[in-house]
Amino acid sequence: MATVLTQAEAGLEDIIATSTSICSIENGVLAYRGYNIDDLATNATFGEVTYLLLYGKLPTRTELETMEKAIAEGGKVPADAWKIIKGFPLTVPPMDWLRSAVSVLSFSDPDYKDGSNEANLRKAIRLTGQMTTLVTAFDRLRNGKEPIEPKVGKSQAYNFLYQLLGQEPDATSVKTFDICLILHADHELNASTFSARVTAATLSDMHSAITSAIGTLKGPLHGGANEQVMIMLGKIGEASKAEEWIRAALARKDKIMGFGHRVYKNGDPRAKHLMKLSEALGKMKGDTKWFEMSRLVDGVVQKEKGLLPNVDFYSASTYHYLGIPTDLFTPIFACSRVTGWTAHVCEQLAHNRLIRPRAEYQGARDQHYVAIDKR
Repeated sequence: MATVLTQAEAGLEDIIATSTSICSIENGVLAYRGYNIDDLATNATFGEVTYLLLYGKLPTRTELETMEKAIAEGGKVPADAWKIIKGFPLTVPPMDWLRSAVSVLSFSDPDYKDGSNEANLRKAIRLTGQMTTLVTAFDRLRNGKEPIEPKVGKSQAYNFLYQLLGQEPDATSVKTFDICLILHADHELNASTFSARVTAATLSDMHSAITSAIGTLKGPLHGGANEQVMIMLGKIGEASKAEEWIRAALARKDKIMGFGHRVYKNGDPRAKHLMKLSEALGKMKGDTKWFEMSRLVDGVVQKEKGLLPNVDFYSASTYHYLGIPTDLFTPIFACSRVTGWTAHVCEQLAHNRLIRPRAEYQGARDQHYVAIDKR
């Protein structure tokens, strides 16, 4: 008889649920397949990181060009899928729209019934391109514009900004967004990745696993914090009001989004990169207000609560400077994290065992049935 552990931890905190070679968080250091996130954010491209996560190594130039071409070509949503997706209401939250759209894509996928590793890698490549097309299409459709197809030969960062804004993005914006995608690409066994692995472990399909992950990411305790940060900055309005506003919010015991992290005790290593990006973009655009407000809020929260900013805090002002609508901040998360999700699905299936934990029962015991007329 199997041994059953009876000690439960709320939220499974610090419980080791699986092993992985994709991503690690050790002593406050985030690494993708052994590469420190600082090294990748400084030197790599998101295309290289995508290849690294999916195939386990950095690509040659030829391998990178081949994969990026496949992502752009795969990002063209089939006409039969568009017929269904364009019928979705555009008044719903974008994450709800995206979740359903990804599910529809499975019907048009040429590897729909093939669950082999090779087919799943092809699905991963297509989904990486299609996620960008869908997120940008949602915003264009709700503004009475037609979706734009990705340009073959361009990076994911370029194509996202191009498909969203309908014009060629400047090099600084592309580089900035590329780094943002790298920083969000994977994060060990976070809630949405765990959800994707649980779905995959039942031998369901890749699209079902990614749909599960999107549904999990939608929750404000996981993927929605940067949107809430931008809403907060909008309410503050001016840098001169930031300190007073935050102190009043703390006095009311309001939760200030974008601070603290369960697995980082000495600060999120991704936050410093986003802080620099926000500052640089603000200066380039001649509008440092949003960055200055963010720095003031950061200072007060650190002083009063001892909490450090996480990846969500400075990504809010960074995305705002890039001209991205606030309610697309969480869907952008999906455009990057789909690379990590699909890599984890492939890894789960390579050594699969159904994920089926136990629960510590704390309810009533020794109950006895009473006939309905005597209750």
